[in-house]
Amino acid sequence: MTLTRKAFFRKRILAVALAGVASPAHAQGAPAPSAAQPDYLGIIVDLQRQIDELKATVSELQAERQAAAAAPPVMAQAAPSPPPAAPVTAASPAPQVADASPRKGKAWYEKLQLRGYTQLRLNNIVSGDADAPVGVSRLRTIGDGDVRSGNNFSFRRVRLVLQGDVSDYLSLYLQADMASAVSNQSVGERREGFAQLRDAYADVFPTKDKSFRIRLGQSKIPYGWENMQSSSNRLALDRSDGINTGAPSERDIGIVAYYTPDHVQDIWDRLGKDGQKLFGNYGAFGLGAFNGQGTNRTETNDNVMIVGLATWPFELDALGLEGQVLELGGSFYRNRINPEIRTGGVSPIDYKDNRIGVHAILYPQPFGLQAEWNWGRGPEFNPVTGRIEERPLNGGYVQAMARVRRSPLGPFYPFARWQYYRGGFKAATNAPRLETEELEFGLEFLPTPALELTVTYGFASRKEADERRFGQAEGELLRIQAQWNY
Repeated sequence: MTLTRKAFFRKRILAVALAGVASPAHAQGAPAPSAAQPDYLGIIVDLQRQIDELKATVSELQAERQAAAAAPPVMAQAAPSPPPAAPVTAASPAPQVADASPRKGKAWYEKLQLRGYTQLRLNNIVSGDADAPVGVSRLRTIGDGDVRSGNNFSFRRVRLVLQGDVSDYLSLYLQADMASAVSNQSVGERREGFAQLRDAYADVFPTKDKSFRIRLGQSKIPYGWENMQSSSNRLALDRSDGINTGAPSERDIGIVAYYTPDHVQDIWDRLGKDGQKLFGNYGAFGLGAFNGQGTNRTETNDNVMIVGLATWPFELDALGLEGQVLELGGSFYRNRINPEIRTGGVSPIDYKDNRIGVHAILYPQPFGLQAEWNWGRGPEFNPVTGRIEERPLNGGYVQAMARVRRSPLGPFYPFARWQYYRGGFKAATNAPRLETEELEFGLEFLPTPALELTVTYGFASRKEADERRFGQAEGELLRIQAQWNY
């Protein structure tokens, strides 16, 4: 009750008291004789009655006030006032529930997000060695098994991603691919459309700013800039042989730590808002340990694969290139691997599998360049000795690209890429030698943000990834891809 209302009731009580005292004199119409005594007992009883009435009124007002605060606005108008004998007190559970509800946060499962993308491709060997006799290489690629004769449409990727924050210090990421193929169903005939695990990891953030994270589970191996870049965000349809042979399918089970300084994150955020094709936030620095046998393959030795990556974007405004960014970096890994062998199972010998690589990216604003190269030693089948041996390797690519922000067809990216590789392919049976040289021209355009269309035409010279086939296959490839994001 406010001070004003209290003062009002004090004045009312005083006025009633004065009126009660004066009422006998007015009733007689003249002053009482000195011998007559006032009826003090009656006055006191009357005052007590009026005080009780006032207390009841105050209690009723308090009850109405508390009931209005506890009930929803609509119910407060419809519900009758509670009786004075049972006012709602401050300890009533109803106000506590109403006060707590707005402060309740979302449950972790309400923070999860489901997204993905699908890639539909048409591969056509326009000319060259689509087929060849036994023992001779055919025109094939290690990035897409549907580059072959007698093929039309195929799904390259059908990805679904479930991700979200469990708390301020933990997030999860789960990705499956619904377009994997399984062989040996009918004398080697492939079966398409099988689901396969790609990513299944949790990020632990020791600090709230999330600049440092520890990643647990199956995730990308931080080796090579292009390997880290999502296939939904890359210009070329496939990763280059030279870099991707270091980490085929890009993933393995392990633990890796990433750190991104605020300054670097600010640059990447600006480039992301500008629509640039980044490699994803895998940290400016990364260091991890993995099984080392490859994606969805059982570990076969006690060795762990040690991997490290560093990349740093430099703003070139001081050189007069407003808004331009040059990113430089490198990566390495040390590993031992047991390749699969033709007679079945894996090799009883674990071979050295070590590499070091460098990368440079000048983001297209509107023109850009991208290049990577790596060197190392790894398992490779020697047809002379008929055995797998540790042999040197090297390879990489150079890509030129441009970005046109506006056109009648929407934004588009013309690009050209040359790639080269000489070395073993540890993910294939018997680790065959690859000899790749390819020049590819392409154009990606986006009619809408949810739809990307890419057309490429390439001139290839390749040794097939099969130690039983020899020589170089040559030819020209036309490839078209539609990607829709959801």
